[in-house]
Amino acid sequence: MNPIRVAINGASGKMGREIINAVCREPGLELVGAVELQPPDEYLSLPDGSGAVPFSADLEHILATCQPDVLVDFTRAQATMPAVRTAVKHGVNLVIGTTGLSADDIEEIDRLAREHQVGAIVAPNFTIGAVLMIHMAKIAAKHFDYAEITELHHHQKADAPSGTALSTARAMAAAKGKSFSYPEAGKPSASRGQQVDGITIHSVRLPGLVAHQEVLLGGPGQTLSIRHDTINRECYMPGIILAIREAVKRKGLVHGLDTLLGL
Repeated sequence: MNPIRVAINGASGKMGREIINAVCREPGLELVGAVELQPPDEYLSLPDGSGAVPFSADLEHILATCQPDVLVDFTRAQATMPAVRTAVKHGVNLVIGTTGLSADDIEEIDRLAREHQVGAIVAPNFTIGAVLMIHMAKIAAKHFDYAEITELHHHQKADAPSGTALSTARAMAAAKGKSFSYPEAGKPSASRGQQVDGITIHSVRLPGLVAHQEVLLGGPGQTLSIRHDTINRECYMPGIILAIREAVKRKGLVHGLDTLLGL
C-alpha cells in the first residue's frame, strides 16, 4: 500500500515542527512538502536525516509539484481559508487545527469539500483527552443548571476565548437543550468573563502554560470539576495522525475529533 503523502502549512511554527516529527516517525505516512510565510531555505531537512522536502511560501507550487494526499494546516484563520480554497482545487484532503474560524468559515469548508469530493477534518482541539473532557462535560450538563469554564494557555496564543472553550460551552448547552442559568447577583463586571449560552468563560494567558481547561459545574451543596492539562505539544500528535489517516477515507466535512473516536 502506498504511503499517505502529507504537506504541512505552517511548518516553521511550534505545532508545525512537532507535526513534522510525528509524520516522519509514523509508518505509512510520508512528508512531501512544507509551506511557511517566510521559509529560510528552498528545502526542509527531515528530522530523521533521510533527506529534504521542498519548502516554499507558495502553496500552489507545493501542491502542484509535491502532489500531497493531505494538507495539514495549523496557521491562522486569515491564512487557513485561502489555503483551503487552493487545496480543494487540487483535490487535496484537509486536516485543520487552526482556531478562530467563524461559523461561515466552517460552512464554506464543508461546501468546498463536498463540491470537490475531498475529506476535511476540522477540530478545535486534537488532544484525545480534551475531546473526552468535552464528552464528559456534555453528560454532566444535563444534570446541572450552572457552569463556568476557565481556559489557560501560553501567552503567545492569539485568540481568546480558545476554540476548545467555545466548543465546550456550545456542546454543553446543546446537550442540555437550553442555555445555562447565569448568576444575576451583583453588578455586571468585565472581570466575570465572556458569556456563551449562559456559561461564563475565563481566559488566562501566561508564560509557562501550554493548554489547560477546567469545566466547573455547580448545584445545591455540590460542585463538579472536569479538567484537562497538556504538558507539551506531543499530546496533539495521536489525534492529528488519526485525522490524516481518516481524511483520505472521507468526503465532506468532519467537525471535531469526537466523530473519529466514535463518541
